[in-house]
Amino acid sequence: MTDNLKKLNEILTRVLEMRETDINDVASPETVPAWDSYNALMLVSELETGFNVHFTMDEVIAVKNVGDIKTALRKYGIKL
Repeated sequence: MTDNLKKLNEILTRVLEMRETDINDVASPETVPAWDSYNALMLVSELETGFNVHFTMDEVIAVKNVGDIKTALRKYGIKL
């Protein structure tokens, strides 16, 4: 596991109260009870701070699951 993937998993477990074993690319607001609108905003903030990036509103809206988060981070050169 890369350091960046570990950092992503730490953010997801902290903000969305997920177990690391439950993190996968299809995890989404439909499958993660704590992934509500408030925690979605917290997640964006934590990701931007943790990876030193700034997402556009279009990128934020496009994220539907963990796989989409990884795709968005890769656009900023973050290797996962």
